[in-house]
Amino acid sequence: MRTFFRLLYHELAWTYDLVAWLVSFGQWKAWGRAAIPRLRGRRVLELAHGPGHLLVAMKRAGFAPVGLDLSPQMGRLARRRLRDGSYDVPLVRARAQALPFRAGAFDSVVSTFPTEFIVDPATLQEVARVIRQGGRAVLVPGVVFGASLPARSLELLYTVTGQHKPELPGIASALARAGLTLEQEPEPMGMVEVQILVASKPHGADAASGRLRQG
Repeated sequence: MRTFFRLLYHELAWTYDLVAWLVSFGQWKAWGRAAIPRLRGRRVLELAHGPGHLLVAMKRAGFAPVGLDLSPQMGRLARRRLRDGSYDVPLVRARAQALPFRAGAFDSVVSTFPTEFIVDPATLQEVARVIRQGGRAVLVPGVVFGASLPARSLELLYTVTGQHKPELPGIASALARAGLTLEQEPEPMGMVEVQILVASKPHGADAASGRLRQG
């Protein structure tokens, strides 16, 4: 499964949209867009931008996004999608654990359906560094399914992407160690509940500690 997931982001990146559509019954992009109302400010960094759908949606919503992804194949897909829509969005190829941006460069950081890189302490330290004081990180680690037969079928397909049952406690504790305060804001969408984490960077000395609040 790990090998398939790696191929999906690299050599098989051209199949990503089809797989995402199948595992979500066509709802994948809508689940990701649930992050947009939680963003703060205009300058937004998307970690692991994939084929670029959220970048387009943010641009249309009036944000000034920047996309970052390690996969050159995903970079090409996103660049083509942005070019086709005549959207000017900078794309950067780099690791999330070593972001090539100055401290406080962004109002918000967003990442939807990220892989395990998101719980790497180095990633979250970098996220906290590049967000301005008072800014926030909005993460969509996955979805939780209902008990209906269609939902159970969807959950089975969903495991193909490696995004099965997001480990919220692990993400929450990692965010707290990075000095970000956290609220959970789950959003019901049809057969699923989209898990949305909003992590804020407090002003001043308060940035040294983190806490978890159930929203």
